[in-house]
Amino acid sequence: MIKRSLLQRKLRTALGRSRVVALIGPRQCGKTTLARQLLDPGTLNYFDLEDPVSLTRLDEPMTALSGLNGLVVIDEIQRKPDLFPVLRVLADRKPLPARFFILGSASPDLLRQSSESLAGRIEMITMMGFGLSEVGADALSRHWLRGGFPLSFLARSDQDSNSWRKNFVQTFLERDLIQLGIRVPATTMRRFWTMVAHSHGQIWNASEIARSLAISEASARRYIDLLSELFMVRQLQPWHANLKKRQVKSPKLYFRDTGLLHHLVGIRSEKDLLTHPRLGASWEGYVIEEVIRSVEPDEEYFWATHNGAEIDLILMKGDRKYGVECKRTDAPKLTPSMRTAIEELNLSRISVIYPGTLRYELAPRISVVPLKSVADGVQGLFPTKKH
Repeated sequence: MIKRSLLQRKLRTALGRSRVVALIGPRQCGKTTLARQLLDPGTLNYFDLEDPVSLTRLDEPMTALSGLNGLVVIDEIQRKPDLFPVLRVLADRKPLPARFFILGSASPDLLRQSSESLAGRIEMITMMGFGLSEVGADALSRHWLRGGFPLSFLARSDQDSNSWRKNFVQTFLERDLIQLGIRVPATTMRRFWTMVAHSHGQIWNASEIARSLAISEASARRYIDLLSELFMVRQLQPWHANLKKRQVKSPKLYFRDTGLLHHLVGIRSEKDLLTHPRLGASWEGYVIEEVIRSVEPDEEYFWATHNGAEIDLILMKGDRKYGVECKRTDAPKLTPSMRTAIEELNLSRISVIYPGTLRYELAPRISVVPLKSVADGVQGLFPTKKH
């Protein structure tokens, strides 16, 4: 079993200070496994809302929950949104006999209900699949190819991993969306999702995809927002600097999990990946997700101008602003874009993330940094002195 120590510590801290904690993320990312590790064995304080027995126990939720002590876990909370007002009442008791740990796939209903009913009482934590810092740098190639969903990453072979991802996509389209109240035909969403996969790492153009699918531009925007809310894709917003340059104002699209990206574009093995025309875009998205996960920035953006200057990722952390360039090359070199960004965007540092092992300086405040440094967070990715 791969330990998720950092996430466990974060959850224990949250549960110690908040009356209700929500762990939100895509299905099959390991939320239930993590929650069970926090409960005492044999406890009755666990409710799985996909289990008929748990649903029966919650026919009278106030009666079922009010007598419990300690940590109470409610899994798949989005299946029973009428629990949120009950949780508000229970969370306001003094003294407080129980704290509530709710798990769920991110959905518009879940987020709306929690924010309205539990405002000021709930702390939300986002969870994805395994990160590189959890699986270890030695597993980088496998992690990049298969993605971080536990059953995909831990599969016995690439073939088994791809079979799992195929089933995940099918279940997501044919069951999960419907259970979340999203009424989009599975065939339409699959075609849309596949087109988004081929746009990974590119500027989002809703009108172009809408024309290709013979749907309205409004529908295309709604579909991409749904995939974002369900943690399938990231819409990385552009940073607008006060410069006398025409700057890109549309978001870039990235798959949150490269395993799903690779499945949808037909990459089945490491050989397929290394010879695929989207190799560079896949690496860029992989690095961006790992850096954001490690740094936990206050805000994240990309920056690009219409005359070609760009920076892959801008991170706001406290009073500092960092830049990231993603280069899948043996020895990254200084580029005009890096010079422009460091001079005009007031960046504290730029780190050029690459798959090698050595750190070195390209210019003042511009360093080449190995991807394995994500395990060291801000200090590892943005060194303050020469190495």
